[in-house]
Amino acid sequence: MTEPDPMLPDPADDRLMLQALADGELDAAAALALERRLAAAPALKAEYERIIALKRRVGGLPRPAVTEGFATRMETLAGAGAAPSTRPSRSFDWRALAASIIVTAAIASGATYLALKPEARPGVAEAVAMSHRRALLAASPVDIASADRHRVKPWLDAKLGISPPTADLAGDGFPLVGGRVDVIADQPVPSLVYRRGEHLISLVAMPRAPGETATAAAQPLAAGGLIMARWTEGAYAYWAVSDLQRPELDRFVQRFRAGAAN
Repeated sequence: MTEPDPMLPDPADDRLMLQALADGELDAAAALALERRLAAAPALKAEYERIIALKRRVGGLPRPAVTEGFATRMETLAGAGAAPSTRPSRSFDWRALAASIIVTAAIASGATYLALKPEARPGVAEAVAMSHRRALLAASPVDIASADRHRVKPWLDAKLGISPPTADLAGDGFPLVGGRVDVIADQPVPSLVYRRGEHLISLVAMPRAPGETATAAAQPLAAGGLIMARWTEGAYAYWAVSDLQRPELDRFVQRFRAGAAN
């Protein structure tokens, strides 16, 4: 169990804090402190990802036709008892009200059915990029810090019951930093972390889906301002993500695949 962070309120308010983080309502210090807790608590991280997925689902709903009478009644209810305002009036946005009601109800009751539905989840590429960014903001980007693959691999296996091949790439300029547990699409998965100069590379290894075939070449991708590469090999679908230049990440992928095969 992680120690309470003095920058955050009581853990009983975790859900409210997660909602505030998702809405961008925390100041920089509180947001950073909560990001560190997310990096150290997979269950809390999963809850945050569910909130983000739910907000995106509600935000993506089509806007139906709203009658003038309905909008007027809602604006009257919202402004009942409020002091007169000199601000320019804005048109009523029913989606903002719906998002507030649905998200608040889901958090208060602990109901996460909508967020767990596959179509409500963020894309895997986006989730991988989000996990990498959280790791960069955390006090440490890894749960186990070690350049020794013979320490990192057993640690991941003990935590998850699975452990991907862990190549020693120090001689190629990509030393191993350690490993961590990420939560992608509500599934705890192992991640290896390598370094290239001042840049970190997260390598997420997701168990390969039944029927998914191995790929001869890595697929270049991008998400959240980061570059990525995805390929399948052995029992895993690999996602490499970093802020490196594309040729550098491609070289890492090439060296890792060669090293993991040995």
